Amino acid sequence: MSVNMTQILCKREFASFFATPVAYVFIAIFLIMSGVFTFYMGNFYERGQADLLPFFNFHPWLYLFLVPAMAMRAWSEERKSGTIELLMTLPVTTMQAMLAKFLAGWAILGLSLVMTFPLWLTVNYLGHPDNGVILAAYIGSWLMSGALLAIGICMSALSKSQVVAFILAVVVSFLFVLAGTDIVLEAFKGWLPSVLLDTLASLSFLTHFDNMAKGVIGLKDVGYFAILITAWLYAGLLIIEQRKAD
Repeated sequence: MSVNMTQILCKREFASFFATPVAYVFIAIFLIMSGVFTFYMGNFYERGQADLLPFFNFHPWLYLFLVPAMAMRAWSEERKSGTIELLMTLPVTTMQAMLAKFLAGWAILGLSLVMTFPLWLTVNYLGHPDNGVILAAYIGSWLMSGALLAIGICMSALSKSQVVAFILAVVVSFLFVLAGTDIVLEAFKGWLPSVLLDTLASLSFLTHFDNMAKGVIGLKDVGYFAILITAWLYAGLLIIEQRKAD
């Protein structure tokens, strides 16, 4: 029964994305920006290699702004319009509503990735890429987008304002991405013990996504994204429950 209710809510949320320009705008911007980054900034043709690394290398930075923009409406709009009270009077739990919002958004992100298949066709036409590596990179990208979406939904639960939710989500997501960059690691290298430095790097999306973009699907990397998704959705759940109690 609970699974059926989650499915019903998920379908409602998924349809709501296409009832407004949100899904269309997101997918269009994602496809256009992916093409620009891959062919112009990533030097797709100039590299002379049959792979999609130039495409996947920019995904963390592309998601950094696009995913919070999509997630900011999740709870903020419900709270601002007052429909959250109506939702809570229905025979659904907060967890079901939270899961439905996440799964619907994650499905949109997955659909966006699937629609980049012309790139895959192009690289297979031009050469003989390792399609196993490409598949692993797609899975890694989808998992990473899910973690960013969970952060965005949690930030949306914090504020009635979609703008505030967007800014908070970008800032938190930026910290998780930035933690693994050479600039940050070099800045802490002089005075932070190597153990803490490794811990800091291990918290970064880049560290785990880079492994999967190279075709290595490790339990550690999959588990990292799964834990992040669960933790941020649970945090959002606690915030909504607290607001209901108030």
